[in-house]
Amino acid sequence: MTQPVAQFRVRQKLTMLVNRYTVSAVNPDGGDGQLLAVAQQKRFAFKEQVTFYADEDRNQPVFGFKARQRLDIGATYDVYDAHGQVIGFFRKDAVKSFLRSTWHVGQPNLGEFSGTERNPVVAVLRRFVDALSFLPYHFDFTAGEHPVMSVTKKFPAVRDSYLLEVFDRNLDWRLAAAQAVALDALQDR
Repeated sequence: MTQPVAQFRVRQKLTMLVNRYTVSAVNPDGGDGQLLAVAQQKRFAFKEQVTFYADEDRNQPVFGFKARQRLDIGATYDVYDAHGQVIGFFRKDAVKSFLRSTWHVGQPNLGEFSGTERNPVVAVLRRFVDALSFLPYHFDFTAGEHPVMSVTKKFPAVRDSYLLEVFDRNLDWRLAAAQAVALDALQDR
């Protein structure tokens, strides 16, 4: 599926019982553009699942991701389209993530690529100094030396906000958006 835009913004919305996110295009002036999807994750689920909807009414699912197994630190998550067809996957590398979070992502026509926190000092500080866990972070996703996408968590506000930049136009934007939401929803698990 073609990219609607090269930059997206993912914003967390504050709610009591679910995690909600909006995925919007970024306008040339840096402001929020067209709403692309609204994501919702139930909290305290035994098998992680996030559904993305066409709009705020959340009546029309357009894609989502779901864990293959229950409560597993190294779980693989399949990303699927509105018809349930798998379009890709992602998983956290538990061993490499001890000091510096690492994720692996795969898409049939791109193969597998990985993303790691850019700044190892910030990565360690966020893990071992509780008062600094709010620090923003940046993930670079590459296939070898080829940049695929990046996700930058912006400095904290009332809600988390991420800038997602797609460099490889063959990357399905839904897979990119799902990975960006997973960085917020699943990062600390």
